[in-house]
Amino acid sequence: LCPSVSFDSAEGNGEAKQTVVHHIALLGVLETLFSVCLLQTECDLEKGLEMRKWVLSGILATEETYLSHLEALLLPMKPLKAAATTSQPVLTVAQIETIFFKVPELYEIHKEFYDGLLPRVQQWSHHQRVGDLFQKLASQLGVYRAFVDNYELAVETAEKCCQANTQFAEISEVRKRVKGTVKVTRSTLVLHDLLKHTPISHPDHPLLQDALRISQNFLSSINEETTSRRQTFKKGENRQLLKDSFMVELVEGARKLRHVFLFTDLLLCAKLKKQIGGKNQQYDCKWYIPLNEMTFQGPEEAEPLTIPQVPDEELDAMKVKISHLRSEIQREKRANKGSKVIDRLRKKLSEQESLLLLTSPSIPLRFYNKNGKVMMLSILNYLCFYFINSSFPSLQMLTSSCIKLQTVHHIPLSINKEEDESSGLYGFLNVIVHSASGLKQSLNLYCTLEVDSFGFFSNKAKTRVYRYTSEPKWNEEFEIELEGSQTLRLLCYEKSYNKTKQNKEDGDGTDRIMGKGQIPLDPQSLQGKDWQRTVIPMNGIKLSMKFTSREFSLKRMPSEKPMGVFGVKISTVTKRERSKVPYIVRQCLEEIERRGMEEVGIYRVSGVATDIQALKTAFDTNNKDVSVMMSEMDVNAIAGTLKLYFRELPEPLFTDELYPNFAGGITLSDSVAKESCMLNLLLSLPEPNLVTFLFLLDHLKRVAEKESINKMSLHNLATVFGPTLLRPAEKDSKIPANPTQPISMGDSWSLEVMAQVQVLLYFLQLETIPTPDSKRQSILFSTEV
Repeated sequence: LCPSVSFDSAEGNGEAKQTVVHHIALLGVLETLFSVCLLQTECDLEKGLEMRKWVLSGILATEETYLSHLEALLLPMKPLKAAATTSQPVLTVAQIETIFFKVPELYEIHKEFYDGLLPRVQQWSHHQRVGDLFQKLASQLGVYRAFVDNYELAVETAEKCCQANTQFAEISEVRKRVKGTVKVTRSTLVLHDLLKHTPISHPDHPLLQDALRISQNFLSSINEETTSRRQTFKKGENRQLLKDSFMVELVEGARKLRHVFLFTDLLLCAKLKKQIGGKNQQYDCKWYIPLNEMTFQGPEEAEPLTIPQVPDEELDAMKVKISHLRSEIQREKRANKGSKVIDRLRKKLSEQESLLLLTSPSIPLRFYNKNGKVMMLSILNYLCFYFINSSFPSLQMLTSSCIKLQTVHHIPLSINKEEDESSGLYGFLNVIVHSASGLKQSLNLYCTLEVDSFGFFSNKAKTRVYRYTSEPKWNEEFEIELEGSQTLRLLCYEKSYNKTKQNKEDGDGTDRIMGKGQIPLDPQSLQGKDWQRTVIPMNGIKLSMKFTSREFSLKRMPSEKPMGVFGVKISTVTKRERSKVPYIVRQCLEEIERRGMEEVGIYRVSGVATDIQALKTAFDTNNKDVSVMMSEMDVNAIAGTLKLYFRELPEPLFTDELYPNFAGGITLSDSVAKESCMLNLLLSLPEPNLVTFLFLLDHLKRVAEKESINKMSLHNLATVFGPTLLRPAEKDSKIPANPTQPISMGDSWSLEVMAQVQVLLYFLQLETIPTPDSKRQSILFSTEV
């Protein structure tokens, strides 16, 4: 199911945070449904018991989100109550009690459930009992009944208060909150999953059965007695909406943005009809799939699929336009320009972000119906075809009701975010993966670290494989570069050493994912200089994090040591070594070409920080055993050492003086003028800089020749090395030293980075670069002055 791709970036526009309902991300629900279907064929009792832990870990994650939504809803209740007893109340006490009826009680119920479940999962064993917690939770469903009975009155009161009181209308989104029965529906589905993987002999089995019986009886009574927006179906049907969101669909080679609705019994894909004046909107059904007809196949079983791709250069161009528009909007706001100008810019920004959202997905996800018809679908990073069944009861009624049922009204664009929402972090994140606990069998385990950028996740680091243990202790540190990142995600795999295919292109495709978790990268909590320690519930994995902002990471600091190579001018090093290219560059490239050319993500995946520091020390002290050290280290650490060397140069390889000219030359529209300008600038570099760059350039081109295996295209390599080779000193950067607008800072940095990438990509794409004396080979490989 391509676990390395984000399941969270399709989350809506922040509206979910203002509702009581536990909004489950669509892909998270789909992933659960997919896993259940796949595991129906698993008969092994041990695996079934292990699945109990994964189901419970998922419950913990969703309960934590649900509690945060309840807390957000309760925030305005306290000041409203305090103001109710003053001479100028916003709402009366009666109105407050009606609108927030039973919300505090719901919070306490789920807080008690979460606090009871968390330590049991953290200290997991197959004999661990949790049935009593679910039984107690089910016994308190009467609170939900009272909540639902008050539903219409709460909505009516909230609407009237909004109309009568502008102050309340500005802070109020609570009228959208009353969808509490969805939480009960989710709990019922989870109880089904737990029972499926709980042996009859287990003490939890009768308790879970009793909890399921109570929940089902409650839902049946609610469906029969409550008049709500879900009763657009025939009386007696138990269909409930779980979640809705947006997806990208591939139809005859064209990409289409769709709205998808996940119900308890089917998945419905619809397109919003465009209506004149925006009134009486309706959905057209594009396709639907009954969930009981779904089956799934892994990548190795699926037939080859060619997905039309948009070149990376075009995607980068879109990002450049987006960054320009964001910066322009901020400038206009600071200048207090008219709303018409800002509205026009926001419209352009929306168009560009929509285009990026539509053209970026590239990873296929396939599933089939019982007749064997291929289904393929895309939600952000997933692309698929579709097949429409012939008929389904109440389909037209169901599609028509989608306008009222929808909970997500806007596609996930920054234009729809609140003004005070973070635009993400720019800089470097140091992460230490300490250990994991809670596994009950010895496995070969490793973890990968991913961060998001422009809504899409990419793999940034990978720990070593810890062999045959249930308590791995990696204690590995990585330095990850952030580009507007908001989330760090960690995935844990069991390494498979029994691959039938030896081709490196298969990567880790046969490795089994054991679980995943994620951490929001909160700018406020990460601004301190100290390490922040945290635990991800999945397998109890412990992490420490430390963030360095872009403002500080831009600074190039000369070395204070008279010797060494890191932080020392490249001309000083080559003169001391009597070479054209620094020894560290030649050694690193030689080792990477020996055993790293087919490494997936070479130069993109971070190496272990302690290994990189050990190599740095060895090169700085002229350690004679450095070549032996390198042969025993992970090749990603060697690649990281090379990148660190270029990043710590007191002046970038392309020099501070020439950097503005390179940045200007790449924007020339005339190809002949651009080539003349760029080549003349390149040949104006000091000789050590030029020769070292040409030496590196040849190597990077050879890496790209194996793109089908290592997944590193010329564009990917330019993205990695562009900022490293061209990043200017702080005084030459276009980024303000003390930015007062964080969003503007991020956008300015994005623009600079994209220019740096384009400069390096230009030289990578040139077939040949002539040198003045036409003796390029002798220049590159000579070790004499």
